[in-house]
Amino acid sequence: PGGGASLRLCSTRVAQEGVNKPVIDRIIRVDHAGEFGANRIYAGQMAVLGRSSVGPIIQQMWNQEKDHLKKFNQLMVAYRVRPTVLLPFWNVAGFVLGAGSALLGKKGAMACTVAVEESISEHYNNQIRTLIEEDPEKYKELLQVIKQFRDEEQEHHDIGLEHDAEATPAYSVLKTAIQLGCKAAIFLSERI
Repeated sequence: PGGGASLRLCSTRVAQEGVNKPVIDRIIRVDHAGEFGANRIYAGQMAVLGRSSVGPIIQQMWNQEKDHLKKFNQLMVAYRVRPTVLLPFWNVAGFVLGAGSALLGKKGAMACTVAVEESISEHYNNQIRTLIEEDPEKYKELLQVIKQFRDEEQEHHDIGLEHDAEATPAYSVLKTAIQLGCKAAIFLSERI
């Protein structure tokens, strides 16, 4: 009977032997926070544009983000990583960013998507490099997840461009501001 319980425990936890715990904690914590924030951004966009012609496109991207968050929730348990203490802030900030960009119209929402997803794709690429330098075989599953999510974030970026993100008034200013916010969120969520 005791063996069955520990077998069950092993199926939900990752063996920690040889794992660079600080690196993995940082990666999983910040990615969880990022996917949480992305979910809140899309929730804000849907609150404003959900019934518009771009609503189904936003919903499709949001559905993928929901899957990403679900996976990082599982990885947090498996690797025993605590979430960032900033989640309540990201909850509000993400929704406000999503709704605020959507209030600029469809192009504004897409400009937000392009800015955020470009930042996240770059961030995921940095994590992939880090894990490969650490030990690509040891972190094979995590690398696979991050690569898949990076590719899906890049698709969201491209969808934003296809839907006239760059035609948003003051696009470059908006994009730069959002990306600076993303960099700050990444920096803080990795650490706090």
